[in-house]
Amino acid sequence: MSTKKTNYSFVGIALVLLVFGIIFIPKIVDRIKGGDVIRSESRSEKVSSNAEGFVADLMFLEINGAPKKVPPFSFVDHHGNVITNKDYEGKVYLVEFFFTTCGSICPRMNRNLVEIQNTFLDSKDFGVASFTINPEYDTQEVLYKYAENHKVTNPNWHFMTGDQEAIYELANIGFNIYAGENPEVEDGFEHSGNFALIDKNGFMRSRQDNFGNPKIFYKGVISEEEKVDDDGETEEISMLKADIAKLLKED
Repeated sequence: MSTKKTNYSFVGIALVLLVFGIIFIPKIVDRIKGGDVIRSESRSEKVSSNAEGFVADLMFLEINGAPKKVPPFSFVDHHGNVITNKDYEGKVYLVEFFFTTCGSICPRMNRNLVEIQNTFLDSKDFGVASFTINPEYDTQEVLYKYAENHKVTNPNWHFMTGDQEAIYELANIGFNIYAGENPEVEDGFEHSGNFALIDKNGFMRSRQDNFGNPKIFYKGVISEEEKVDDDGETEEISMLKADIAKLLKED
């Protein structure tokens, strides 16, 4: 190819890039300013929460263009009662996946949940949904003793067991909170240490990070690196308490 033809090729490419920039870059900038382009985690996106009666700074999470709602579930709790998602309607609640023989993160997760429970002792509209990922061992009787040992007093806190496949589907697909078996790790199971925050209408909610993106989940495990306030709490737990209080005031 001659030098002249090469120069014509570069000129043509430059013109294409120039036209692309004129047409599309302003649109992309407008989308970023409008909050449409955000970091994606588990395909969750920012959703406007300016509807009357809703807390403006606690975002709805969106999956495929619709606010993400808790999927239907039905399991037996530590009292032997069948509990479904309908039992949580009208309540603000947290969701966790754990197992009673866990010697690593579960004790810390549930200590934090008990602390949060004690903060909202006077609220009949606050609850917790704890799903075991080892239902073969965690029977109703085992869960009852576990709740008793952890000083669980909230009547809306249910430790649930049932079909393992259904629980794993609820965790990994329903809430996008990882849970699974792994014979190569200690205790034979592994799972996320995150909590999901659910509002009174069954929608997953979250505050924004410093970039305007949803946090998605709240950390249930206190790490040594996290800042601790004067009350001995991490910023994450203090933040979660504040957001629960906000949702409890919603219509």
